[in-house]
Amino acid sequence: MATTERKPLLLDFEKPLAELANRIDQIRQLAEENGVDVSGEIRKLEARATQLREEIFSTLSPAQRLQVARHPRRPSTLDYIQAITDEWMELHGDRSGGDDPALIGGVARLGGQPVVMLGHQKGRDTKDNIARNFGMATPGGYRKAMRLMEHANKFSMPILTFIDTPGALPTVVAERQGAGEAIAYNLREMFSLDVPIICTVIGEGGSGGALGIGVGDRLLMFEHAVYTVATPEACAAILWKDASKAPQAAVALKIVSHDLKNLGIIDQILTEPIGGAHTEPLQAATTLKQALLDNLEELNRLTSPERRQLRYEKFRKIGVFTEVAH
Repeated sequence: MATTERKPLLLDFEKPLAELANRIDQIRQLAEENGVDVSGEIRKLEARATQLREEIFSTLSPAQRLQVARHPRRPSTLDYIQAITDEWMELHGDRSGGDDPALIGGVARLGGQPVVMLGHQKGRDTKDNIARNFGMATPGGYRKAMRLMEHANKFSMPILTFIDTPGALPTVVAERQGAGEAIAYNLREMFSLDVPIICTVIGEGGSGGALGIGVGDRLLMFEHAVYTVATPEACAAILWKDASKAPQAAVALKIVSHDLKNLGIIDQILTEPIGGAHTEPLQAATTLKQALLDNLEELNRLTSPERRQLRYEKFRKIGVFTEVAH
């Protein structure tokens, strides 16, 4: 996970923070040039900057959280795997002639325990994103994921999945190769696996592309991640024939972590560093690792039939509601 200093990529709502940071830098530079002690003033401005950052990120709209979830420097599946594991070996191939780079996986050791880890992988720049289909997996990617999960089940290794995709690859070729069937097969088979399964939404969880590796005993979600049946842009285009209404759709879709927790869809929200996981990726990785270890400890106490039954009941409850007569 990179730790070198790079120029920050600012989102629209972060501009007041950038202006305040520039002001602090200017005052510090002028003070150095003129030999004036302004440390007290700088401390006040830095405290104000911290307070402003907290205020901004505690009141983000769903559309703004989506921007954070899509931030190009947000930690990816490989970033987290490399940061939290003791050992890691990537495995390739769907055993049908393909190896989708948009969905990666392999065997690892987490806290001394052998596990299988897999997840969507976006690129760091335009060239890498094109190579990885912007994290949108092909049918072969989901078949590779299932192959790895069956391997985990055979050797009694827990499965940890990381969700970060706008959706499965929406091309004619992908449809011809059986995109719907591949995802549906994964959904069915994941319910029958004996080993613990923990799924974590680390960025953007979109549509069936997310669900294809999203059936688990526990569903965790980072604070500023999103999880949705369709992107707000697609929803707005379908409902209103107007993609500019995406912010309105983002509110209606209930895509953010606290809404999904209230609806009983996710089990745990993972707190992010103020400013998002991309500002302090190692801190975010530490939070993720501890959550995975804690949940694994609980799930390992259950028998395989108990886990399968709880997994089934968990998903049967999603969408259940009570209508109150007036």
